[in-house]
Amino acid sequence: MNQLQFTQSKPSINNNWSKEEKLDFLMNEYGDKIIRLAYSYVRTKHSAEDIAQEVFIKCYEHLDEFRGDSSHKTWLYKIAINKCKDHLKSWSHRNVVLTEIKTSIQKVMHPASDIECIRKEEGQFISEKILSLPRKYREVIIFYYYEGLSLKEISNLLNLNINTIKSRFYRGKKLLEKELKGGDFLE
Repeated sequence: MNQLQFTQSKPSINNNWSKEEKLDFLMNEYGDKIIRLAYSYVRTKHSAEDIAQEVFIKCYEHLDEFRGDSSHKTWLYKIAINKCKDHLKSWSHRNVVLTEIKTSIQKVMHPASDIECIRKEEGQFISEKILSLPRKYREVIIFYYYEGLSLKEISNLLNLNINTIKSRFYRGKKLLEKELKGGDFLE
């Protein structure tokens, strides 16, 4: 009995589409991923959403100039990384961080129910450990495991030598493993 194998082809941009249709496709296809990527840098949902919006504005402005040297996904990620780095250097980011520290102190003074706290901790433990890694390791781990990029694609995206990416990937995994072993569920 022959088994039919079906391959699911990834939808792509049709060159006959208008600029608005192309943008709509890219936003639907990569919007959530761009927000997650931005969140991994800026660590606030609101800022990540703002950055994603800026990414797609810039995408729209330069969509006609896209040469196809890379995939649209890689191009959008590159824009997002640059926007995130700009945001991290900005005064508004430093001001938000101070506000969040104040909010965290207030939460300690007025904690939620124990059960609610335990559930949140269980759900966020690994994400927090990944986000606590230094950025150079965190971004490689996120791109590899969450975005499914190869080390070569990450190398191209970050404009770094492949051996640097391999080293950061290995060290990031070791740091993450060390952090996770400190957690209750792995002891």
